[in-house]
Amino acid sequence: MALLGIDLGTIGCKALLFDNKGNRLSKAYREYAMITGYGGLAELDSAGVLEDVKAVIREAAAAAGEDKIEALSVSSMGEAFIPVTRNREILGNSILGFDSRGNEYLEEVRSFISDEKLYEVNGNPIGANYGLTKFLWIARDDSEIYKKTDYFLMWSSFVLFMLGGRPVCDYSLANRSLLFDVDSCSWNVDLAGKLDFDTGKLPELVSTGTVVGKMNPEISENLGIQGNPLLVSGSHDQCANALGCGVLDEGTAMYGMGTFHCIVIPFEKRPGAELMLPRGLNTEHHAVPGRYVTFVYNQGGILLKWFRDTFLMEKHELGIVKGEINIYEDLMDEMPAGPSPVLVYPNFSVTGPPEFLEKTTGMISGLTLATTRGDIAKGVLEGVAYYLKENVENLPNELSVDGFRVVGGGSRSEAWVKLLADVFNRPFTRTEENEAGALGAAIIAGVGSGCFKDFREGAASMVRLADTVEPDAVNAAALENNYSRYKTIQPHFGDFLAEHLD
Repeated sequence: MALLGIDLGTIGCKALLFDNKGNRLSKAYREYAMITGYGGLAELDSAGVLEDVKAVIREAAAAAGEDKIEALSVSSMGEAFIPVTRNREILGNSILGFDSRGNEYLEEVRSFISDEKLYEVNGNPIGANYGLTKFLWIARDDSEIYKKTDYFLMWSSFVLFMLGGRPVCDYSLANRSLLFDVDSCSWNVDLAGKLDFDTGKLPELVSTGTVVGKMNPEISENLGIQGNPLLVSGSHDQCANALGCGVLDEGTAMYGMGTFHCIVIPFEKRPGAELMLPRGLNTEHHAVPGRYVTFVYNQGGILLKWFRDTFLMEKHELGIVKGEINIYEDLMDEMPAGPSPVLVYPNFSVTGPPEFLEKTTGMISGLTLATTRGDIAKGVLEGVAYYLKENVENLPNELSVDGFRVVGGGSRSEAWVKLLADVFNRPFTRTEENEAGALGAAIIAGVGSGCFKDFREGAASMVRLADTVEPDAVNAAALENNYSRYKTIQPHFGDFLAEHLD
């Protein structure tokens, strides 16, 4: 028996095939371009990305051989959605969360519901990055598409629908719309009505792991798949990432080292708005029933990529393209053994909690004629870690983090993971399977198909832990001194930004 997990993000999609013990059988990946334009437009070509998804399914499924693919599920980015008809006609491109269109409707939303009340109902602060303002933009500024639309589907739901499933949305992705009631697990008809948005255009709500149909036989044949696998409702990618590294319970958090660094913290009881909103924290359903999660995130891998492209372009052009060098290993070799002598404030673009700054800038402090390229590179890594550590330290007492499970591309670097363990002064455990989002989706598929009785059994069967990196007391103390300097200077830098950035 084989289980297929699909992980769909802003810049690419991947499909991984696993057996029910978590052994990877195959992997396929496709990258696609984002569409940008005047007025803050940021979209994905819905039809084009769907073809990429089918391509990775076809490639990954080829490894199944005689093994039957029992089921598949999809983890996907939040917020972005696609307008479709009930006859599976795609009506337009997918508007991404950081698309600026619809931002003008934020104040209208606030006139009907306060941040505190919205958190009480939905678990999120009001923001333009969620689906609601984009729904309103289509309803009011693209009325022809709105009239034709039968369903607005999040990406996980859209893929399953286009493969032959029912039009549904799981609770975690529904949360990213701002129109979801966390406690009743229903659409917020009252708020939608005040905004003249028809909730009849939103799909049926289901829990993660619900079977929503079987793959269309014609599509199965086209993709080279024997039989018709079950289609199982997936989840928000960060929830699938947490499931895919076994983060189900309080005390252990997931640390994802991707384009952004994101910490996913699970818990059982929802803290009140007075504890969460000042810290910029949300509450969202985990993929696992009876659990919630909150997110702490900021730039991570994207900053290191900036450093690579800016300071190591010659090596990048001559070596990486030919596959002759690993630029990130080179960077690690150049970094000092101890803490960097420079401090880097990592707000080079929009930030995460607690402030969610859109207009900001980074800063590198402590440069001298003796500063090396490695000093700056390590300062970048430390700065991202300090930003996230400050958020973790400011968590309400109701949320605890005793250790981390670390996943994502950056987790392959032992030096980087060791730095994180020393900065946070907590153990970081790596998993054998690095693609936690796709593995989480495969576990979800296994639960839906009955291969596992529940998510706990699925994680126990498919998630295998690798090594644990413990903090070094001497390094942790030295980094703590740097972190104290970071916290001392950071407020003054914030005041400077407030004064000089419009």
